[in-house]
Amino acid sequence: QVQLVEAGGGLVQAGGSLRLSCAASGRTFSSYAMGWFRQAPGKEREFVAALSWNGENTYYADSVKGRFTISRDNAKNTVYLQMNSLKPEDTAVYYCAARLVYGSSWLPRAVGDFRSWGQGTQVTVSS
Repeated sequence: QVQLVEAGGGLVQAGGSLRLSCAASGRTFSSYAMGWFRQAPGKEREFVAALSWNGENTYYADSVKGRFTISRDNAKNTVYLQMNSLKPEDTAVYYCAARLVYGSSWLPRAVGDFRSWGQGTQVTVSS
């Protein structure tokens, strides 16, 4: 399985922006669909965004649609989450996740669909 390491979290004021990155190990990164999830204290982990292996298909949670953008650079084995117009309710630990799809156009979206997870990065949005 691929190893994932997130970076880019921090403290930001409401209305601000952050870009998270997730670096993956291995030589088969382009065979993986990627996703971002988040988990706030006392809440279940929730889906944020997903991206197909070739970057052509995306899917977003309604709560972030129009504000967040998921993208990937397969040459750098990295997936990104650009977060704009941040709100206090976006405060959470953000996790990167991967699922081997072998070129399928299927976009995994549930926690159970993903097999590899990063350690998480904290995002705190102050009001």
